Amino acid sequence: MKFMIVGKANAETEAGALPSQELVDNMHAYNEALTKAGVLLAAEGLYPSSQGAQIAYTGGKATVIDGPFAEAKELIAGFWLIQVKSREEAIEWALRVPVPPGHEGIGLDVWRVFDASDVPDDSLPADEREREHALRDRLGADTTPNT
Repeated sequence: MKFMIVGKANAETEAGALPSQELVDNMHAYNEALTKAGVLLAAEGLYPSSQGAQIAYTGGKATVIDGPFAEAKELIAGFWLIQVKSREEAIEWALRVPVPPGHEGIGLDVWRVFDASDVPDDSLPADEREREHALRDRLGADTTPNT
């Protein structure tokens, strides 16, 4: 099973403030632990929403809305993508994320990632299954069922 641990933004991350060296060191140690356990697939921090955009749809037409966005508490500052055996294991890893001093409120979300391997091969038409496997092979993704 794949899960995404999503770190929420706050006023500091939205201002583009760099984390303390202590937090950077703690994050590196955390990422190293994920790597040694063989569960880390990706981990990235994100720039403030001022450097992003949202796309809204009305009547089938897209509108681009440039950042920054008003509600920092609804934005994300970074993520980890992990592959684990259960939701409980994903939560255990999320509970180990280093938290900066003074960080209050909801700081992380843990979401299960829907993966093509979650769909039984026999439920897809053969041509669609082959196309999906070919795409994943080109991307270097694992097409075997999740553990």
